[in-house]
Amino acid sequence: MAEVSFYILPSESLRDRYLFACKLIEKAYRSGSFCYVLTDSDQQSQIIDDLLWTFRAGSFIPHQLYTGESADIAAIEKVVLIGSLSAPPNWQKTVFNLSSHYPDPGAQTERILEILDNSETTKEAGRSRYRRYQQSGMTVTTHNMARTN
Repeated sequence: MAEVSFYILPSESLRDRYLFACKLIEKAYRSGSFCYVLTDSDQQSQIIDDLLWTFRAGSFIPHQLYTGESADIAAIEKVVLIGSLSAPPNWQKTVFNLSSHYPDPGAQTERILEILDNSETTKEAGRSRYRRYQQSGMTVTTHNMARTN
């Protein structure tokens, strides 16, 4: 069963949320996890895609937008995928949920990371997912980033 980690940021800035996500994605990639970044839309996916190229000088994280076509993933491996569809099987191990929805944890899912900014809209949707994770029997931890800065 997947473990879920919530990261609650002190800022209400969407950009801060995305930059923090990029840092965690980089950390996961460097540790050997080829994760899936779940978004709400193609536009949000494109924002994350662009930021992964520019968020930190000298950083290189191989990544690709995922549109659901098997040709997208057939020829690649060892990359971070970004998309608004459910994660393909080989990328279900670690899921970064930047969407406002409950992700579909597959049997292979070991870890789900939720990154919330401090806006009431984001926090309310996060609370709903938190309860659902708990009801599903998943272990949930929360990291208040305001306390660690």
